[in-house]
Amino acid sequence: MKLPGSTEWVLHCATTLAQLDPGTSASTTQLAQYYDLPAPYLAKQLKTLVRAGLLSATTGPRGGFRLARPATEITLLHIVEAVDGTSSPYECREIRQQGRGALPADECRRDCILAAKMAEAHQAWQHSLAGVSLADIVADLPPTAPARTRLRLTGTA
Repeated sequence: MKLPGSTEWVLHCATTLAQLDPGTSASTTQLAQYYDLPAPYLAKQLKTLVRAGLLSATTGPRGGFRLARPATEITLLHIVEAVDGTSSPYECREIRQQGRGALPADECRRDCILAAKMAEAHQAWQHSLAGVSLADIVADLPPTAPARTRLRLTGTA
């Protein structure tokens, strides 16, 4: 499975926002400069997280994005599914019933074993991401990272 680059962007931006002091926002421009990303496209991706209830946004000179819930309540799965959807990356088209190698209908009453195994793998992937919160990610960063992030992003340590 290959996720789009925008998934990496929102995962990093959400992790960055989780390192800020409570109530502190970062603008699209600040985040785009912090990661050298195109601001208009980043804004679109961040708004997706707002619609999903993961970020909140305010307008004006002190506006920007911040976490809408505590970092302990936002999982990597929440973020990934907000931008990439919830459907499985594998779609069985039942080619086992086509062509010269087509199986008889009575041998295809059960779900395709490959589809079943791919569904199991997708569920394991979802379970793994659901078990990791932004707070867990921040806790695994080097101890100096949050202060450095705050200083470089908002000018406060």
